[in-house]
Amino acid sequence: MKIITTLARALTCLLLTPLASAQAAHPLPTPAALWKDYDPNQGGFKEEIVKQETRDGIFKRDTYISAYVLGQEIRVYCRYSVKTEATKAPGLLIVHGWMGAPEPDRKFVEDGWAVMAHDYCGRTGDRPQFTKYPAELRHGNMDRTVAGPVRAQDLDGKQITDPKQTSDYVWYAIQRRVLSYLEQQKEVDRTRLGATGYSYGGTLMWNLATDPRVKAVAAYFGIGYNDYYRDHQVWLYNVPYIEPPRSPGEEIILASIAPEAHVPFITAATLFLNGSNDHHGGHERGLESFKRFPEAVPWSFAIQARGHHDTEKIGHDTKFWLEKHVLGKDVVWPEHPKSEIRLDAEGVPELVITPASPDAVRKVEVFYALKNPCSFARSWRDTASVRQGRQWVGKMPVLSVDDYVFGYANITYDTTIVRSTDFNAAVPSKLGRAKATDNRSNDLSDSGYNSWSNIAEVEGPKGIKGFRSTNNGRGSGTEQLQNPKWQAPAGSRLSFKFYCTEPQTVVLAAADYNTVELEITASDLWQEMTIAPERLINRFSQKPMPDWTRVGKIHFLPKQGSDLTKVLFADFKWVP
Repeated sequence: MKIITTLARALTCLLLTPLASAQAAHPLPTPAALWKDYDPNQGGFKEEIVKQETRDGIFKRDTYISAYVLGQEIRVYCRYSVKTEATKAPGLLIVHGWMGAPEPDRKFVEDGWAVMAHDYCGRTGDRPQFTKYPAELRHGNMDRTVAGPVRAQDLDGKQITDPKQTSDYVWYAIQRRVLSYLEQQKEVDRTRLGATGYSYGGTLMWNLATDPRVKAVAAYFGIGYNDYYRDHQVWLYNVPYIEPPRSPGEEIILASIAPEAHVPFITAATLFLNGSNDHHGGHERGLESFKRFPEAVPWSFAIQARGHHDTEKIGHDTKFWLEKHVLGKDVVWPEHPKSEIRLDAEGVPELVITPASPDAVRKVEVFYALKNPCSFARSWRDTASVRQGRQWVGKMPVLSVDDYVFGYANITYDTTIVRSTDFNAAVPSKLGRAKATDNRSNDLSDSGYNSWSNIAEVEGPKGIKGFRSTNNGRGSGTEQLQNPKWQAPAGSRLSFKFYCTEPQTVVLAAADYNTVELEITASDLWQEMTIAPERLINRFSQKPMPDWTRVGKIHFLPKQGSDLTKVLFADFKWVP
């Protein structure tokens, strides 16, 4: 198999060599060169009002405007909100996520911002209003049933030869045009402009952050080295670390379109908010990008532990960031903390955190994970932190001194601002006389339930501690099984207790694609259920799941008509 793989890679290199040579003769453009001649103020807006109203002291207007990209006219759908009495209001551009829709953030409007949101998804479903792309730019439509985005390959499957062929280029151009529209509004102070982007909108923020008109941006998710790196699973801590050949289209994307390509050219103060388990790629590389920022440009990031496209514990940072860098308020933002993994006197790995302004620190939360090179698939564990002078230390016991241990910390200040340390990684045996002090466990509940999403820990009858789901729509799940400590032994079954006084039907999913419906019967007593792996059916192959050993995560969802929030769960274990 290794011989076949090696031959395949060699053949790929030979096939791509002529194209690589051609590109060497014509250097790939940087983002700065790509946008040097683009004028977002070019041409009339041709404003068409769809509707407008004033209600509860807020003026709202939906419009279409024209953006001119690559010689084509795009009719962009925009939504604007501002207080009726506003003058010289700071402007805020909000960019939605993948297949999303524009929605001005009312909280910012109420705080006095003039807020503009726009659609770049294009035609999809039965939406009455959407950005209208001409046939020549139909790849601006995200919906693959309409056209589908262009990245390293065009719609015909051919490698792109110009970064302007990509959908991202079109979306970048549109948001800059909408920024021009925002600054033309009579209520807006065009010297105070900021922007936020959620999900794929966070991806687009890295381009907008190079626009000198923007004072600050907040990117929710969006920089994880997705193109090439995530696509080929080139994780930073793969063992061995191998980078397969890049296609010509990938070379173009990485040089001028990918978020990380923009970093050296960013001029706006940049805040990055992310979840440690979000699907937006290898976040360690994303955090490494901040080491390449221009020296004078402020930046900060916060990573929500075990977050999956949710940042509710750190999202308040955005308000402080924009007030500091757009409004010019006197917000004290702490400097980036220092952190490192070292061995204690007994040889046990520990994370040492040195925060700025330690006397203003409210709490330090330390998280660590074992072995898994894919950052968003790790099982992050909490570990207690102890203050030692101006530093905080968290122990990170390991199962093997020859596997990677990963650690980072979130530091919350008296102001409630949260800053994260870098992702730290080390192989303990390479640090000195390391000692493995952790042990495997079949008791999945022995460390509590902090690794579960969307839950509230509760105490049920007979004093048994468990949890209740708090989100009937998204359900509750854990990636705890990614941790070697709690991986299933061969031949084991999953056992747990449940308490419910009304019958419910819930769906248990393992590794996303293996599922089984479970009948939760009503009782005034705790009940117990044991799930053999073959009860779960693969939704693709329709075959039973062979075992639990390769399952890294499990998730509970309600069957339609049931209420998961009425079920208490406890005592998850592996049993023979």
